[in-house]
Amino acid sequence: MTTSTTAAAPVTSSFKAGITRVIGVLERVPYSLLAIPLRLAVATVFWHSGTTKLANWDATLQLFEDEYKVPLLPPDIAAHIGASIELSTPVLLVLGFLTRPAALVLLGMTTIIEVFVYPQAWPTHIQWAAMLLVLLCRGAGSFSVDHWLWRRFGQQR
Repeated sequence: MTTSTTAAAPVTSSFKAGITRVIGVLERVPYSLLAIPLRLAVATVFWHSGTTKLANWDATLQLFEDEYKVPLLPPDIAAHIGASIELSTPVLLVLGFLTRPAALVLLGMTTIIEVFVYPQAWPTHIQWAAMLLVLLCRGAGSFSVDHWLWRRFGQQR
């Protein structure tokens, strides 16, 4: 009985050491590398939506009149605002330029979509919101125009 217990201890110990090493490697991944796929993923979702709106503007207006029904805004104005946001903020995110304001705008848009348009789509919207919150709180990372501008102009010499 003691033989199997002592044999299991080194296996457990090496397993724990292996897990600790893997976690150590993962924790050393720089945020800047993690921010790139976050920026690209969110940008892709909204860019595709914006280009779809542009592809058939009459259908877009019809959607805003019949299905989306955003409160307080006439459908044509809501369609123009929505398309403008969906076509401008993805470019900003890909470049890493004004990342935090872009993330905030898209977070607001995601909230409006969730609350007023498609409340049943919360599993998708919470994924968008999670990515946008990380970008809002941590920024674009060092592979970005934001970082370059901050290094160039943001620090007093």
